[in-house]
Amino acid sequence: MWECKCHRERVTRPVMHRNVRYNCRVIFLNRRILLIRPKMALANEGNYRELRWFTPWSRSRQTEEYFLPRMLQDLTKQETVPFGDAVLATRDTCIGSEICEELWTPHSPHVDMGLDGVEIFTNASGSHHVLRKAHARVDLVTMATTKNGGIYLLANQKGCDGDRLYYDGCAMIAMNGHIFAQGSQFSLDDVEVLTATLDLEDVRSYRAEISSRNLAASRVSPYPRVKVDFALSCHKDLLEPLSEPLEWKYHRPAEEISLGPACWLWDFLRRSQQAGFFLPLSGGVDSAATACLVYSLCRQVCEAVKNGNQEVLADVRTIVNQISYTPQDPRELCGRILTTCYMASENSSRETCNRATELAQQIGSHHIGLNIDPAVKAVVGIFSLVTGTSPLFAVQGGSSRENLALQNVQARIRMVVAYLFAQLSLWSRGARGGLLVLGSANVDESLLGYLTKYDCSSADINPIGGISKSDLRAFVQFCIERFQLPALQSILAAPATAELEPLTNGQVSQTDEEDMGMTYAELSVYGRLRKVAKTGPYSMFCRLLTMWGHICTPRQVAEKVKRFFSKYSANRHKMTTLTPAYHAESYSPDDNRFDLRPFLYHTGWPWQFRCIENQVLQLERREAQDLDGVD
Repeated sequence: MWECKCHRERVTRPVMHRNVRYNCRVIFLNRRILLIRPKMALANEGNYRELRWFTPWSRSRQTEEYFLPRMLQDLTKQETVPFGDAVLATRDTCIGSEICEELWTPHSPHVDMGLDGVEIFTNASGSHHVLRKAHARVDLVTMATTKNGGIYLLANQKGCDGDRLYYDGCAMIAMNGHIFAQGSQFSLDDVEVLTATLDLEDVRSYRAEISSRNLAASRVSPYPRVKVDFALSCHKDLLEPLSEPLEWKYHRPAEEISLGPACWLWDFLRRSQQAGFFLPLSGGVDSAATACLVYSLCRQVCEAVKNGNQEVLADVRTIVNQISYTPQDPRELCGRILTTCYMASENSSRETCNRATELAQQIGSHHIGLNIDPAVKAVVGIFSLVTGTSPLFAVQGGSSRENLALQNVQARIRMVVAYLFAQLSLWSRGARGGLLVLGSANVDESLLGYLTKYDCSSADINPIGGISKSDLRAFVQFCIERFQLPALQSILAAPATAELEPLTNGQVSQTDEEDMGMTYAELSVYGRLRKVAKTGPYSMFCRLLTMWGHICTPRQVAEKVKRFFSKYSANRHKMTTLTPAYHAESYSPDDNRFDLRPFLYHTGWPWQFRCIENQVLQLERREAQDLDGVD
């Protein structure tokens, strides 16, 4: 029997070998380096560009001598160590190592290592969080040990990478297709150690019963073995009780949203050394969801301090600048680190103001109400003074260009006011420090470009920028139940609106979906087809014919696809200035790292739209012929 431990810390290092830079796992024991294992499969898609910095090790089952730098020679008393693709042979078992991406490749190293007698696989991973991704990780690990037997230890990095990704832990220990230990997926703890007591004889018995595996094992090429004078088990282990398999507990997507982005915000706050957050709170779903994430963060901080996390306690004391402060009430902490602001204009309704105020009271944020009309009139007045013309809204007889410009000036002034208050609001209250401005544009709005360039979507960070509107609505419903925030009920029930056009009899006349010409649910479909399925206008049209054929005619599908691609391409330039957002969705349009595409397109898509039109005409003629045949 053997007690295995899984430590959640990434231990890969850049190593220069023969003037080539490799990403390596350095394995050491008792101050001596046993093996430097270079990574053989590099992540080079989506959010990763490993080939920009490293070269993969391509010499399978081969090692070389690596001459240690003199500084390490003095520490380890070694001149050279093995470097390459090898495994460790202890006195009682054999241990192999995979590194991160290698688990996800079509032919992972653990396959051949297992056939060559490796019984324990370790993986130091850097796998970032995406909604609904935990299932894939668990399936990969359990399947690795189901087909080939063995024990798999997956340790995953945890925390913000200083950018748009959050590494969510989720460490695990598996054997023969079953999970025996599950680490937390989200927490504020920097270190977590998993343990399980397993019997190596169970691996050997399991493998001996798989005839196809044994036939393949008899033909496999052997791995170089680094002999280690060390045993992981001893005779006293006979008295140790064995760990039992367990059922993996998954978070619902709404729970993932409540935890992951909140932890990401905490990392940004403590590492940026700012004193809190400033959030323009409009009374809509998106900004309300962002406020709830900060409230969730406060709940997690209070819970971590209650459980004795001294690092979190030290960080929160630094943030609030009180050396004796101990957070106990999430609402009280929220009042210290979150300032919310409702920026009214003549186009704002009393209902949205009341909803924002009520939510701020329930989460405990320091709330400000102000009116931006004087600033808007001043800016428009400058234009009128210089040009001698006064733009009008569409309902007042203005053109669409005037209407849009008057909406945009309101939105951009809100961004200027947000940054002014973020810098000086604490100063005005006699407190030190500044605030991080939070954006609250969701992934669907960003995809379509349904936002004003340099408006309140422009912020320091955006915790919901990678989350769809439908998932945000589910998260807000979750907050009503979990956090007891009844103010969210009226926010969920209200139609989504920017409130940038004049009211009609005191009521909102402008809605997001009417402005966009499509629903948020449709936008999510377009986003996945565009990014995940890699479809252009014509391919998307063909896919949607079957998906929506029961509710739309081919002509209607064509018009929807054309409308989306026309608006998407016209607004793609806005992605170049998109606020850094938490990456949580597979169809994020993030131009900085994930979705590298041109930002200047021919918005008419002449060839693609012509192909769509030709296909629609063919389908309509065929339908007409079928009807004639029935007659």
